[in-house]
Amino acid sequence: MSDSIGGFRSDGSSIVTMEQVIGLIGFGEAGSTFARAGDWAAAAHIFDVKTDDAATRDAMLARYVEAGVPAADNLADALNGVSLIMSLVTADQALAVAQAAAPLIAPGALYCDLNSVAPQTKLAAAQAIEAAGGYYVDVAVMAPVDPARLNVPLLLSGARAGEAEGRLQALGFAKTRVVGEAVGRASSIKMIRSVMIKGIEALTAECVLAASAADVLDEVLASLDASERPRPWDVRADYNLDRMLVHGLRRAAEMEEVVKTLEGLGTGAAMTRGTVERQRAIGALGVKVPPEGLGAKMDAIVNRKVEEFSLRHSPEGGKPAPAFAIVESLGHGSPPSRE
Repeated sequence: MSDSIGGFRSDGSSIVTMEQVIGLIGFGEAGSTFARAGDWAAAAHIFDVKTDDAATRDAMLARYVEAGVPAADNLADALNGVSLIMSLVTADQALAVAQAAAPLIAPGALYCDLNSVAPQTKLAAAQAIEAAGGYYVDVAVMAPVDPARLNVPLLLSGARAGEAEGRLQALGFAKTRVVGEAVGRASSIKMIRSVMIKGIEALTAECVLAASAADVLDEVLASLDASERPRPWDVRADYNLDRMLVHGLRRAAEMEEVVKTLEGLGTGAAMTRGTVERQRAIGALGVKVPPEGLGAKMDAIVNRKVEEFSLRHSPEGGKPAPAFAIVESLGHGSPPSRE
């Protein structure tokens, strides 16, 4: 099995000098961007499923040529004898690709899964890889790959995350950090962070589209500027939970009127309906004097929901895990299976 041997250019970028160091699965935006930025032409065997489709094969092969990377005939060829594998496919194919790759990998190979999927998906993929004798590493890509390229922040978790970090750094990745030994930890950070980042994007769209339709965009933006002030996220989260615990029911009623406003404008109210639900659920807990501090507030929410859940679902007095209580009572539907 080949090991990575490389050096660095005068500008600090890496040069990988040994062939067949990397088995790269997927050559879309992320895969092709990394390969070009790292000059992996002599170091990687690339396979993308689009080369199996007559309708997309020529375009993908042309992309290989443009990037100066060798094309593998199939997945087995791409992974043959490779000690470092990077999976960069679409989210819906991440698990299937890991399962397909598992019987083809060399014993002891590092399988770095950089796909944006749930921790449950990565745990399932890890089972397939490790049952076949490989080592699975959960890698979360924490920013757009372009224009950051090899400077994109990567979080790694898994039993061999430290080893994988060294291998990725040798390929030129400059911002890596190991966040734990448990597969799923890195992806949990990314997925849950996306609640805020992507949620703010969606809220922004819902807000400005409605403001524009009502011809009040300038006024709304000016009002937001006047009320916004920089503060750390832990302080912001503490304040927001305090307001929801104390005023959630009233705010839910107010947001129902906001839903009517947006629906009247015809611009959509999907995010605002979710706000109504969340404000009402937190406000209904009855914590009228919230404890000090973010951690204490979250504990109060969890404990109150555990109590309520136990009263409804545990006639013998047993308490379920807090996560199940929160999912059941702060969202829709039943708690997930314990299995």
